[in-house]
Amino acid sequence: MTTVVEAVYEQGWLKPVKPLLLPEHSRVQLTLTAEAAEDGGRQEWLIQSERSLMRVWDNPADDVFNALLKK
Repeated sequence: MTTVVEAVYEQGWLKPVKPLLLPEHSRVQLTLTAEAAEDGGRQEWLIQSERSLMRVWDNPADDVFNALLKK
């Protein structure tokens, strides 16, 4: 079952805006999507850009080129 729940993060806890119709002690899996910030999504774009850059930048295949540069 998939349900979208709006919540607020306060002092380390996610607090649902409305009560959840779940039995006590139910285990759930959360996927978090923060609402767009006032920066027009710029911060999210920067985070995703950095992740993409690090996947390309920091990889074992580049070790070959680094070894060549040292020669």
